[in-house]
Amino acid sequence: MPEEQSQTIMAVDELQAIIQRCQILEETDFKGEDFNLFQVAGQKCLEDGYAAQLLEVIQNEKNKVIIKNMGWNLISPLVRCIFMYKQEDDKREHCLKILDQLAQLCNPKELFLGLLEQIEQTSGEQVCQTVMLLLQPLQTVLLKLQNKKAYSVGLSLAMIMNQLTPLPVPYTKQQIQEDKLGLCQCCNAVVDFAKPFVNEVVKNMEKSSEYNDMDLKEELLKFCMKSLKYPLLTAQLEQLEGIEEHPFRHFANEIIDILWDIRELIPLVFLHRKGKSLHWENQEFADIEQKNSAESVACLSYLMFVQHFGIDCFPMVFSPSYLLQCNMMHIEVLLKRTEESMLSKGLDLFESCLLRIEDNSLLHQYLEFRDFINVPQDLVKVMTLCPIEHLRKKSLNILQLFIDKFDAEGKYTLFRCLLKTSNHAGVEGYIIKNIKDQIHLSLTKACDNIWFTGHHLISLLDLVLLLPEGAETDLLQNSDRIMASLNLLRYLVIKDCESDNQVYLFTFISPVCGYLNTGVWTALAKIQQNFLKPLHVGLNMSKAHYEAEIKNTKENRREAHSSNTVCSVTVSGEKMPAMTTEMQLQVLHSALFTFDLIESVLARVEELIEVKIKAVMDENS
Repeated sequence: MPEEQSQTIMAVDELQAIIQRCQILEETDFKGEDFNLFQVAGQKCLEDGYAAQLLEVIQNEKNKVIIKNMGWNLISPLVRCIFMYKQEDDKREHCLKILDQLAQLCNPKELFLGLLEQIEQTSGEQVCQTVMLLLQPLQTVLLKLQNKKAYSVGLSLAMIMNQLTPLPVPYTKQQIQEDKLGLCQCCNAVVDFAKPFVNEVVKNMEKSSEYNDMDLKEELLKFCMKSLKYPLLTAQLEQLEGIEEHPFRHFANEIIDILWDIRELIPLVFLHRKGKSLHWENQEFADIEQKNSAESVACLSYLMFVQHFGIDCFPMVFSPSYLLQCNMMHIEVLLKRTEESMLSKGLDLFESCLLRIEDNSLLHQYLEFRDFINVPQDLVKVMTLCPIEHLRKKSLNILQLFIDKFDAEGKYTLFRCLLKTSNHAGVEGYIIKNIKDQIHLSLTKACDNIWFTGHHLISLLDLVLLLPEGAETDLLQNSDRIMASLNLLRYLVIKDCESDNQVYLFTFISPVCGYLNTGVWTALAKIQQNFLKPLHVGLNMSKAHYEAEIKNTKENRREAHSSNTVCSVTVSGEKMPAMTTEMQLQVLHSALFTFDLIESVLARVEELIEVKIKAVMDENS
């Protein structure tokens, strides 16, 4: 007889010997040695391919008590063998039947701990395979538990989600279709695993609100909150062509259904309920829990208001402005993230809420809410700092949409806020262009708009028509803002010249106007002092500096006898990448061109002012 076959038969004989010995013992007489011998012999049978013989032992009615007490020890070697055999192998099928039998026969408490331990110990590519393999036996065991069921269900779901969370979420269409690690399939399997417990909660809620039932409900709520954060917050949830049933959309729909069934969907969306908050002694842990909860609810709002999951359950009684108010905190949470999937969700949610609102209808009082000030500031950061071009462009469009929705006073307040906080010349230039548009509307409308004419406008222009650091302001870095300011001032002067005696704006620039006594000379003097004069000085200094740089560069080029010499240049305080002398000269000439452009517009503005003043003086003489 071959030695290998002899050893295998010995393993089966050893198992039979242990079984026969334990059959004559009372359950209370089992010793630690018996457990160890059973585990070693059973593992040996599995590893040597005698799963069929082990299955016969387990199915034998005489061994029921032994399997009840000792069978859970076989979980670890059993899982290893299942993964070792190929899908069509009979030995694998025998192992799966053994797993099913253990779930039916073993002590629920012991097997529960054994299954959880196996899930906890798995890692890497086998996480999803292990979880999906053990979900059914774990569900069977949990349904048998009488004591601490809610705790055990919660522990199981938490353990599973903790193991899944480190896995990368498939994002592109190809990644979702391939599902290399099995995450898409596993997530939906976990939802199916939870359904019997959801049904149990629903039934008990219909009867009464006992403490244990509420505990189970809380555990399911925690699972939903974790699922919203991972994988749904990271997942691509748009409908993809060629994928008939998007796995994450299906998963999202199932999570929404669970929240609706346990009566937590509407409270989460509108009351921002976060479940039972744990009392952490460590404030850092408390902050992490609060952040995670906020991100989960933000994802839930995105699912409802953008993807329309659960929208049939939604009460259609809320005004669009109230829905925007409810969602602003969620939008803020999403816009503070830097990942593309989360930023895009925040932008989509913001856009969806704004599109429901009519232009010029959002009351200025909404800006008294902190979120209505913070969100546009976060939007500006996306516009200026996000490396993803399409998100930068979208954030700019949404900022304009946000501006358009406010009434006149709201626009005025928002402009003042953004001018003070954006710290970006491009954004400031964009806001100043918006101010010009609002002034134009005020002058062309039949009804007066007090917020963009008169003393309100003068106050706003104090923020617009100035150089942040006087003559020493970096004109190149602030060129967008300066050009927008000059164009606004030129527009105001021209419109004033057209209006004749219909004085709207002339009152703030004319030093000798006799039509209205509004202290207008002070306004012009301030503009000249804070903007026009320092701009002249700054232009002269900047042009002289760059002309000197060009001269030095040309001299250095002649000395080097080559235009391919690599050198560096500093623009607006930042060192540019290494470049050839010719490239450096192009940059310097471009800067001079910008200064010439600013200077030409400045000259035109001053010319228009002089013409207007002279005309008024001639009229009054």
